[in-house]
This record gives sequence, C-alpha cells and structure tokens, in this order.
Amino acid sequence: MCGRFALTTDPERLITLFEVQQVPELKPHYNIAPGQNIAAVRVSDEGQREMVLLRWGLIPSWSKDPRIGARMINARAETVAGKPAFRSAFKRRRCLVPADGFYEWAKQGKVKRPYYIARRDKEPFAIAGLWETWAVGAHEPIQSCALVTTDANSSISKLHDRMPVILKPTDYATWLDPEHCDTDQLRSLLRPLTGISLTAYPVSTRVNSPRNDDAECIAAIPAG
Repeated sequence: MCGRFALTTDPERLITLFEVQQVPELKPHYNIAPGQNIAAVRVSDEGQREMVLLRWGLIPSWSKDPRIGARMINARAETVAGKPAFRSAFKRRRCLVPADGFYEWAKQGKVKRPYYIARRDKEPFAIAGLWETWAVGAHEPIQSCALVTTDANSSISKLHDRMPVILKPTDYATWLDPEHCDTDQLRSLLRPLTGISLTAYPVSTRVNSPRNDDAECIAAIPAG
C-alpha cells in the first residue's frame, strides 16, 4: 500500500521532466494524503500531455456514492486489468503521478515506525496512476485517481511487502497513450523498480497526521 507521499520539486523542473506546457498552482507538500488533490500527468483530448489536479481516491464512474474513493487509493498491479473499479481506467485513462518520495510504516515490535523512501540521487520520479471522471445527477463532476502498487523490491521488502509502481522515463509514453491497448505489455510495466537505487530512513511520527505538512516530515531521525 502507498498511503502518503511527498512532492516538493520546483514546478519549472516538472515541466521539463514531464514534457508539459504548464503546471497547476503547486506548493511544496511533504505529507500528501488520500482525499487531497494531487498533481498528475495525462494525455488531453487534443493528444497533448497536461498536468492537472486529481482527487486521490478513484471514484468509479458507475458508483452511486463518491465516498467509495476513500477505499480506492491504490490499485494492485496483479488485478488492475480485471477489477471492476479499475479496469476501465486501466484501458484508456492512465496517468503519471510525480513524487519526490513516499512513506511506508514498518512494524517494530508493537509499534509501526514511518520511513521515508526516495531515490538515492534525490531526483523526482513518476508513480503509475489511473484516473476517472465521476458525474452523477446534480453533483459536480469529480476527477479522481489511484496509484498502482506492486511487490516491494529488495530495497523496500524489509520494511513493507508492497511499493508504488515507479515507471522509468522510457515507459512514460507507452503508459500514457490512451490508444495503447495491449494489456500484456501494459501489465509488464507494472513491476518492482530495478536499476535505480532507493534509500529509506526513519522519520518522525508527525507524518501520521496529514495536518503536519512541512520539511520536518521528511527529516531523518535516529533509528532504534
């Protein structure tokens, strides 16, 4: 599961990395939580990449109650192509979610300690995502998304058995292309990260509350 992440990269850098023309108003966020609006890159109706804000927690278009999104923050790579909540988005509405790092909680005795996980070179990366539009009755339409998760790689497995799917830049175009419908090839992208080193270190339990959203959330603390 991926339930918290951070994005503090300068917007101009995001424009370059993700080949978009502009970005929505973004402030540094060190503790992004489900239910919040998050930055995502997708292909527009005109066929161009765009960065938009989507609510984290995918609401299937067929749902009668938008509150279902609270349970749909992650989509498992192993079942995403067939699960009713995600299969339509997986076919045509895929996105990239920029991040600097993410959090996992490792069980240590009777407590869970949060760890911040990022690239060793501190570069931002893209998490595979899915997006959907929900519009029912007189409700305002809601565009929402979920992050795709997979088995943890060797860097993360000692902390948690799952991790977000971190896509390589060479795979961005394939993942984003709404006309690309080769399910087997798309699923082959949803694998544990290889070839890029990650680092993980313990952080304060301040990150447990989404009310805390500052640099102290990602500050390392002594292990133990």
